[in-house]
Amino acid sequence: MTAPRRSRSALLLALAIAAATAATIAAQPSAAERSFIWKATSQQPGAVYLVGSVHMLTKDFYPLAPALDAAFKDSNLLVEEVDLAEMLSPTAQFSLLAKGMLPNGQSIDKVVSPKTMALVSSRLDALGMPLVALQQFKPWFLAMTLMAVEWQKAGFDASLGLDKHFYDRAQTEGKAVQGFETTEYQISRFDGMTMSQQDHFLAESLKDLDSEKASVVKLADAWKAGDLPTVERFVLQDLKDDPEMYQRLLVDRNRNWLPKIEALFARPGRAFVVVGAAHLVGPDGLLAMLKAKGIRVVQQ
Repeated sequence: MTAPRRSRSALLLALAIAAATAATIAAQPSAAERSFIWKATSQQPGAVYLVGSVHMLTKDFYPLAPALDAAFKDSNLLVEEVDLAEMLSPTAQFSLLAKGMLPNGQSIDKVVSPKTMALVSSRLDALGMPLVALQQFKPWFLAMTLMAVEWQKAGFDASLGLDKHFYDRAQTEGKAVQGFETTEYQISRFDGMTMSQQDHFLAESLKDLDSEKASVVKLADAWKAGDLPTVERFVLQDLKDDPEMYQRLLVDRNRNWLPKIEALFARPGRAFVVVGAAHLVGPDGLLAMLKAKGIRVVQQ
């Protein structure tokens, strides 16, 4: 999932690299040739391609860079944050909706602060959306809904996101597909927040929406160019101002994924791993974690 400022990394539930990590990446191609993909190799015979994803894109980003297509063709397994077959199933969709709703007798105005509610009302008025249709949404679910609306207004579509693109190709080309997490676990990262944390998440998301409209395109362009410093500035700087959210949505999940990525080197063939770009970058990102394990990562 992808979102504005500190919540943008959350929706990726879904992007660059800190200076400390940049120093560990060897033999990078020239800036004009870079894409947001790394090849990881160890002493084992296998190799893993790590792709930082933008979960919503426009048709203007296709066709993709040759490095992405070549790596996918070279792989026999696609691994994403979650298996999209499971995520898109009616059962998972119903679970998301059920977990995103407040209990009977509660409404958004009763569980958030007056200041946050004023932000909600102002945003819904601007969008021409009636509160009655959304008043039973939990704060985290309302934040995601409104952020998705803004991305869609900017022309971005989840059906054109990198995750969906490669999932569809895997289905067509007969490649195996796996997920690091279940949809239920992803939902729990948000639904497990206290109501106070959800209030804060909603308020911060709404405060940033207007400024983020212009930033969305810049972020996607930086991703396309493999521009690590610019992507990092967009997705990590503000999120790290909220240590609890940073730990919950990025660090904990990266640590859970690391042994699963390490196991991929022992399998025959090469794996193509697609996760939100924020998960790859910074001192707590997967690239830095792999380097600390003695694994070589090279940007393609």
